[in-house]
Order: sequence, then C-alpha cells, then structure tokens
Amino acid sequence: MDFSGTTILCLGDIMLDRFAYCGIERISPEAPVPVLLLDRVQSMLGGAGNVARNIAALGGGAVLMGLLGDDPAGAEVRAALAATPHLIDAHVPSPSRQTTCKTRYLAAHQQIVRVDEEHLHELEPDEETNLIAAIGAALDSVDAVILSDYGKGVLGPGIVEFTMRQARSRGIPVFVDPKSDDFRQYRGATCITPNQAELARAARLKTGSEKEVVAAAKRVLKEAKAEAILVTRSDKGMMLVEASGAVTVEPARAREVFDVSGAGDTVIAVLAVAHASGRSLPEAMRLANTAAGIVVSKLGTATVELDELMLELARDDQASPHGKLYDLGEAETLVRQWKGRGLAVGFTNGCFDILHPGHVALLAAARAQCDRLIVALNSDASATRLKGPGRPVNALPDRAAVIAALESVDAVTSFEDDTPLDLIVRLQPDVLIKGADYTYETTVGAAEVAAAGGRVALIDLVKGHSTTGTIGRLRRTAAPKLAAGGEG
Repeated sequence: MDFSGTTILCLGDIMLDRFAYCGIERISPEAPVPVLLLDRVQSMLGGAGNVARNIAALGGGAVLMGLLGDDPAGAEVRAALAATPHLIDAHVPSPSRQTTCKTRYLAAHQQIVRVDEEHLHELEPDEETNLIAAIGAALDSVDAVILSDYGKGVLGPGIVEFTMRQARSRGIPVFVDPKSDDFRQYRGATCITPNQAELARAARLKTGSEKEVVAAAKRVLKEAKAEAILVTRSDKGMMLVEASGAVTVEPARAREVFDVSGAGDTVIAVLAVAHASGRSLPEAMRLANTAAGIVVSKLGTATVELDELMLELARDDQASPHGKLYDLGEAETLVRQWKGRGLAVGFTNGCFDILHPGHVALLAAARAQCDRLIVALNSDASATRLKGPGRPVNALPDRAAVIAALESVDAVTSFEDDTPLDLIVRLQPDVLIKGADYTYETTVGAAEVAAAGGRVALIDLVKGHSTTGTIGRLRRTAAPKLAAGGEG
C-alpha cells in the first residue's frame, strides 16, 4: 500500500485544536463541577488541517488551503504546517478574520468541556477573490479535492461552485464532508460523506434503519447528481450507496472508543487518498472504516500512520490467541498505538518454557502495573544459550501460543539476542517488569527505561515453582520407569 504518488487538495475551514490534559482532584466548593489540575497542553491542526494531516501521515501529499487570521492561533497553525512532512501550506492570509481555536479539557481519558474561540462571518470579497485564484492555481497539480466544511465561512457558495466546476472540467474527483443541508450545491461530487443526522436533514427523511438510510441516500444522490453517498453511522459502521444502486455496508471496527474528535476527518482523508490511488469506492471505504476504528481509540485529534492501518488490516481476527503474536515492527506500531491512547505500556521477558503457577502469578501481577502488557520470549536459539542443551522443551511457536492465551497478556513478541535490550530500547515501555530475584542493577534495560521517563517494577515470586524444578521432577519420575522397561 503506497500513497506517495497521490496528492490531494484539502480546501475548507482550517482551525487550531488544543487539548488540555488535566487531573481531577476534587469537586469545587463553589459549584458542583470538578476542579481540574492542568498537566500539559498540546496543539495540533484541526478542521481541514486535520484532514490534510491524516493524508500526510499515510504518506500521501496534501495541499492545505483555507483562510488564516493574523493572530496567535494562526501563528500556531502556520508553525504546525511548517513542521508537517508531505504537507504543502497553501493558505490565504486574512488579517480581518479570527483563526478558530477549539480547546478541549480532558481528564481520566474523557473530555470534560470544550471552549471555542471564533468569530464567524461570510467571506469578504477580497477573501473570495484570493481563494479562487489559489484554487485555480492548485488544481492542475492534484489528483483529488476534499471540501472540508465546518461552517466557519470559507466554503461559501461562490467557492464551492467554482471548485466543483473547475474540478469536473479537469476530471478530478471531489469528496465532500458537508455542513449544508442542501447537497445540490455539491452537484457532480464523487462522494459526499454525511453522518446519519446530516443525511436525515438533507433528505428530509428518517434514517433510523438501514432501509431508511438507503432511501434517504438515494434521494440526495438524485438531487446532487453525485456518484455516491457514504454515511457514517457511529457504532453501526458505514454505508456506501452508489448511483448505480449498489449498497455496501461496513460494520464499526473500534474496540475501545477514547475520543471521536476528528474521526470524520480521518474517514474522508483515507477515502479520498485511497480512491485517487486507484481503489474502488467500496475498497476505499473499507480502508476508511478501518482507519476510523484506529483513530477513535486514540486521545485527541489523532491521525493514522500507514503501518498502523496495514497492521489492523492484517489483524482482523483478534479473537484467537494467535492474534496477539507480533513481530518487532508490528510490536513497535502496537506500542505506539497504545501510547497514543494514553495507556501505560508494560514489558517483561523470559523463556517461559513450561508454564507453571509462578509464571501465571508473575504475569497477572505485571499486568496490574500497567494498562497493556507485552511479553517478549527468548527465541529457541537464545533460550538454548541461556539455559543449556535440551532447552527449551517447547519450541517458540508453542510457548508463544500458551503465553498469548493468558488474559493478563496483551501482546507477545520474541528476540534472538541473549538479552532483550535492543527490543526494550525500540519499544520504550513505560514500565519494565521482572521478578524480585532481580535487582534494579541486574535488570537489563532498567537504566534505559528510567532515562526515558519510565520505571522498573520487581514482582515477588511464588515460591516452589520453576521450570528447571519441573523438568527435574519429570526426569526423576521417568527414570525408574525407563529402568524397569529396560530390564523387561
């Protein structure tokens, strides 16, 4: 999957998204509201900027166009644009317009309140003239256009009409994330992507059932003379209704929803870049649906990296224990996803040759130290060098399958070296966990984890259990039987 040869014009309302991450200590004595203790503030591109950022994160080229004010929020947006690879800043300056800024306050992985700073008004004549000139100059170098309408004024009737007409004359597909209830202004669009409520308002019909969604989509398709309507239905997934009459349904894929901020941006970004790269609309919708499932499990206005998307597509069946097995590259992607959701990642390692109650207790205690636990197993060659001839008793695939079946374990990977130091450095866990028979000084990777801001946890062991002891007892039990058999 390669989007590097595809460039998308993202036209619409550019905003600044701020996320204030807080702790909650108590309820205010002044009013029945929580008192938030501010920890950190993170700013990123929002609105059409987040659409462009999603395309760039997938390796595609994005040309971002809209209006930015001459204010502190606008300056932050410009700095973010300059720092984003694969993103071309094509914004039009507008000293008279305030840059929209949305600040979300979050605590315990939940959004508590949102504060918006904006002043909305229709396009000034010079703003429209400058935007039209910029659009005309950009169209010949792009493969598709996205209209990202947040109702902030950029996508006025004149801008939409000009863009649609010029794109159609060049054979450039246009994807629309609509704000208006009148889809006729998007006449000739390749795909319009309303949510279920937006479709109901545009069609003036109910959209509670799949049958009703199809009927509503067909009505607006006819009015807008569009090629397709993709309806996002929250936890019910997506439906694609094409002018040909074809209907495709994709169930929702998110396993844990942490934050839906910007999920629609991800959907239209992936849909457009995938279709412009040669995939059919149903194929592009599947990729968009998968990407949406990833992004809503992260905190903040997040994006999806190409390796995350490919990993999720390859891991459709997570019900089997074997779905927890990851190679190094996949493990790095998985850990990045977990950390992007604000989860603390724990790491432990060992041969885990013959699973016994001590192992089970250790891993359960390790999981209690973190939100997600990854277990790294010595390869067969590594285990032999560590334990000696005759070990491991069980080959790596068998050991991995048994460990993956434990509820306390979220992922399993392996390493060939004598120690997991390189793996620890690459994964950068938040918590490095070993048995209490180790010390901080003898724990491989302890210094590296601590230097990165993590910590080391040493877990008390269950006495009387060890793989070496188990093997010894088996040999002692088997020896008399073998001797008796030899005499017979």
